[in-house]
Amino acid sequence: MGEPAGIGPELALKTWHLHRHDLPPFFIIADPGHLASLAQRLAWTVPIIAIDHPGDAMDAFSRGLPVLSEALPSEVKPGSLDPRNARAVIAAISRAVDLVQDGQAAAVVTNPIHKAALYEAGFNHPGHTEYLAELAGGDPTPVMMLVGGGLRVVPVTIHLALREALSALDAGLIVEHGRIVARALTADFGIARPKLAVAGLNPHAGEAGSMGREEIEMIGPAVKALRAEGIDAEGPLPPDTMFHAGARQRYDAQLCMYHDQALIPIKTLAFDSGVNVTLGLPFVRTSPDHGTAFDIAGTGTANEASLVAALRLAAEIAATRVPASLAAV
Repeated sequence: MGEPAGIGPELALKTWHLHRHDLPPFFIIADPGHLASLAQRLAWTVPIIAIDHPGDAMDAFSRGLPVLSEALPSEVKPGSLDPRNARAVIAAISRAVDLVQDGQAAAVVTNPIHKAALYEAGFNHPGHTEYLAELAGGDPTPVMMLVGGGLRVVPVTIHLALREALSALDAGLIVEHGRIVARALTADFGIARPKLAVAGLNPHAGEAGSMGREEIEMIGPAVKALRAEGIDAEGPLPPDTMFHAGARQRYDAQLCMYHDQALIPIKTLAFDSGVNVTLGLPFVRTSPDHGTAFDIAGTGTANEASLVAALRLAAEIAATRVPASLAAV
């Protein structure tokens, strides 16, 4: 369900309301009473059907939005954060992962959370991705891929200050991300021999060392190591020419060195429809590429395109990995 006071719950309602005929069946783990109240507030005809088991969603989906109950202890006011509901938000995520790992659902599609509220409930992870990696067990390396606008971009370093990102970046990290991305492109996207574009760090990819030596001493050797493993990687490439229309057609994914290098192009091309995919997990997870949007929560004006795209992509990946038909939101 994501943060109940944000736009996530109404996006689930809106998605069923407007797109149920051209989406694979899905169900939401949330408070049925809250969703029913929200549908009434928005004057949307969305019957809420409480289900006891994920398998019940298949029959229910044509008649209403199937909801696996996760009760909220405090009444929700759209746009107003209430930390008392944080434990239910965390429980919904954990429950969705359990269902997917047990084979009762095909994928996890997460609505946006508000981390500050979760921290008060003992949540000690930087975000969704790191928590999902813990729930997965073992020692997975989760990798964030953003999909949309003809791009599949992967930032090697993510939520770090730029100075810290540069310090964290090394050849080993680039190679690890390249391996995970190449495997996922084959296993999850059905691309037999994926081709990776690897961005340089400096302007003009360092211009032979005149504007930085990271390309020569770190990124270039990482690309060489990936090629030695049989991965078709090209780079380091000048970041300012990697994303134009012609370049986008030559590569299956773009490996970027830091957050904004990856997210600026995809948000320019697919601001409303980009999808966050977590690679490296033993289950399928996608998410809309936006936040909780408290300022418009409860108004019904939030754009559902990213959630629709996230559901579609989750179903496609799940079918490529293992044929299945349900997604848990």
